[in-house]
Amino acid sequence: MDIIDSIILGIVQGLTEFLPVSSSGHLELGKAILGDNSIPEESLLFTVVLHFATALSTIVIFRKDILDILRGLLSFKWNEDTKFTTKIIISMLPAVIVGLFFEEQLEQLFGGSILLVGCMLLVTAILLYFADKAKNTNKNVSFKNAFIIGISQAIAMLPGISRSGATISTSVLLGNDKTKAARFSFLMVVPLILGKIAKDVLGGDLSFESQNITALSAGFIAAFVAGLFACTWMISLVKKSKLSYFSIYCAIVGVIAIIFSFLN
Repeated sequence: MDIIDSIILGIVQGLTEFLPVSSSGHLELGKAILGDNSIPEESLLFTVVLHFATALSTIVIFRKDILDILRGLLSFKWNEDTKFTTKIIISMLPAVIVGLFFEEQLEQLFGGSILLVGCMLLVTAILLYFADKAKNTNKNVSFKNAFIIGISQAIAMLPGISRSGATISTSVLLGNDKTKAARFSFLMVVPLILGKIAKDVLGGDLSFESQNITALSAGFIAAFVAGLFACTWMISLVKKSKLSYFSIYCAIVGVIAIIFSFLN
């Protein structure tokens, strides 16, 4: 993979990780369009690097929230910060279970199945459409809601289902405040990404030998910068109820992907 392709895919990952259009689906489409011929180990490492970049951009955007949560936890009291952290942990459980017991089955779906990506993008479009019609409230995410949102996050491990789109839509449809739903959605994925990266590194699944470090670095920087922009923009869009635009986009891209899969 050359530097230009890495930058393009980095920008795609950075934007689509936060915008509700499925980062995994767009990465698969991007690789198919660019003709990515890298071996599985190289492709996995590149994907991990891009996900780390977007996780880092989330930490930067929500650094104040994260510091407040850490201070609350260190007080060793049952306060709002410990409650929020507990909700984050609860939301992670479905994805952790799926990742532990169905990892091989999931990885088989990331083999350039453009038809699957197209169909799942249509599902994302439907979710976003209904979420955009929901009325805004001041309701906080409850413990029960956290688990249901976590189930949405687990389902969004399928390529083409937008993680942010699925979790924010589910949260909003449950009657939660839109801005709080977006904040919860972005923060709940950080521990999962960092945990997955640690598992891949410690488990020896990643090979750092004979890698194009320049291309990896270019992709990382592109994903990080694009992620900073997209995360900030997405919070504003959710608050203003602009999800319908992404619903239309996902529907169009989904149909194009399905047609493309049949033509090839």
